[in-house]
Amino acid sequence: MTTAPSDAPAIEFDHASFRLNRRPLLEDLVLTVNQGETVVLLGRSGSGKTTTLKLINRLLEPTAGDVRVNGRRTAEWDPIRLRRSIGYVIQDGGLFPHFTVERNIALVPQIENWPQPRVEARVRELLALVGLDEDLAKRYPSQLSGGQRQRVGVARALAADPPILLLDEAFGALDPITRSEMQKEFRDLQRRMRKAVIFVTHDLREAVLLADRIALMEEGHLVVDLPVAEFSRSTNPLVRAYIEAFSGLPDMN
Repeated sequence: MTTAPSDAPAIEFDHASFRLNRRPLLEDLVLTVNQGETVVLLGRSGSGKTTTLKLINRLLEPTAGDVRVNGRRTAEWDPIRLRRSIGYVIQDGGLFPHFTVERNIALVPQIENWPQPRVEARVRELLALVGLDEDLAKRYPSQLSGGQRQRVGVARALAADPPILLLDEAFGALDPITRSEMQKEFRDLQRRMRKAVIFVTHDLREAVLLADRIALMEEGHLVVDLPVAEFSRSTNPLVRAYIEAFSGLPDMN
C-alpha cells in the first residue's frame, strides 16, 4: 500500500500499559501512527489488540504510561469529544437495528448539529463512496446483507470526516469473497482519504493487503513494528511462524 504519511503523529503510545485485576493485558507499548498511515495490529486472540484500540478512544485508561491523540494525552480529552473525532468500525458494522441506514450514517453529524441539507448530502456522498445504492437508505440493518451492513458501518465511521479510524476485525465476519471485496475497497478509500488508521486482525493476508506497517503483538507485548516489506524478511521466530502459517501470501514488496 503506497501512502505519503505526515510527520505529525496522530496517535502515540508512550510506554503505555493496562492491567485488569493485576493481570497485564498490555505491557509497555511504544507505537506511533502518523496521519495518512495504516498500521495493522496483528496477533492472536488475547494478544492485546482490542485493548490497544480501547485506550485510544478512552474506553480504557492506561494504568501506566501515556496515550496521546493529536498531541494531547487522552486523559486531557473530553471523552465524548475524543470519540466523535475517531471513527470506529467493528464486526458486522455495529449498527443500531431500529435506525434506518441513513439515520445510522447521519447519527454523529446530527449530534454535531449539522444543518439537515448538509447531513442529507453527506449521507448520499458516503453511500456512493462505499459502493451502496441510494435506494438502500430507507432500509433497516436486518434488511441488508453482511457486506452491505459492513459498508454502512464504514460510512457511519466516516460521516463527520474524523482524522482517525479504528477498525476491530472489521471484515472478519464476512464470507471470503465479500471480505476480499471490502479489503480492496477499503485500501482504495484510504489512498484517497489519508486517515490515520489502526486496523486489528489476526489474518496476515489481510495485514499485508492493507498495511503500511505491521505491528505484531503477543500476550500484551509488541513483538515487532515493521513496514510490510521488512516484515517479510524478519528473522523473528514469531514472524516466521506467521509467514509459514499463511501460504500464498500477496506480494509484500
